[in-house]
Amino acid sequence: MNKRLIVTADDFGLTDGVNRAIIRAHREGIVTSASLMVNARAFDSAIALAKENPSLDIGLHLNLTNSPFRFAAKARSMDIDREIRTQIETALGTGLRITHIDGHKHVHVIPNVHMLLRQLAPQYGILALRTMKTRTPRLAELLGRNPSMRKAILKQYGFSVGARIMWRRGARQPLPGPDHFYGVAETGFLDLEAFRNIIQDLPDGTHEMMCHPGYLDHDLSSTPTRLLKQRERELEMLTSRDARSLIQSAGVQLVSYRDIVESYGTDRTDSIFHRCPAL
Repeated sequence: MNKRLIVTADDFGLTDGVNRAIIRAHREGIVTSASLMVNARAFDSAIALAKENPSLDIGLHLNLTNSPFRFAAKARSMDIDREIRTQIETALGTGLRITHIDGHKHVHVIPNVHMLLRQLAPQYGILALRTMKTRTPRLAELLGRNPSMRKAILKQYGFSVGARIMWRRGARQPLPGPDHFYGVAETGFLDLEAFRNIIQDLPDGTHEMMCHPGYLDHDLSSTPTRLLKQRERELEMLTSRDARSLIQSAGVQLVSYRDIVESYGTDRTDSIFHRCPAL
């Protein structure tokens, strides 16, 4: 069995600079997929760029909150069904092929959201969901390279462990998706060494690595995100010859969610997507 890797750039639509960086990371680097935020400021520019670059796979980056912990406490009382439907329909309304769904701040791991997505996504012809079966290779090395940020890394690692536990409890009938997910603990710290460790850790199968390329400009600085200069560093790594060499040397095949859903078929006559062509 071969080793295959989806490299997904999150936050497509956040700012024009993030959008341009994602496209560059796809054209010149190793990014194969992008996760679209339909309620972000640069949504229109993301759509235009996606249509100019049809080889870039597109998924929905479900954006419900900036704080998954606060959201989890309130999720039962919120009309999340309607909001999820609205975001799915907005994404499909662009005319782009939406292959999968994941969550901003990993909100799709919250049990109520996860349950709804498993029910709603197939109705719209969306056949894949990002797994939260997380892996963090060589955590000690990551901490050693970033001594002043150990607390932040450990917090992210702790979240990844909790998310993996929640996922296993809730994914009894999961939608198709990657076998494992990389990049949670490494968020903001995804350098070449972290990437090397991920590549070396890959078991046989299809896996996904999350990344956040971007350009630090006024728009990004005024956006509520903690990932600023880190995005430019990730862009440099993702477009480097070293990153490509690591993939080739390890015999890893770059793929996208299109490859996952292809074997499941996309011509579902029972889906809302086909019943409502205007979507």
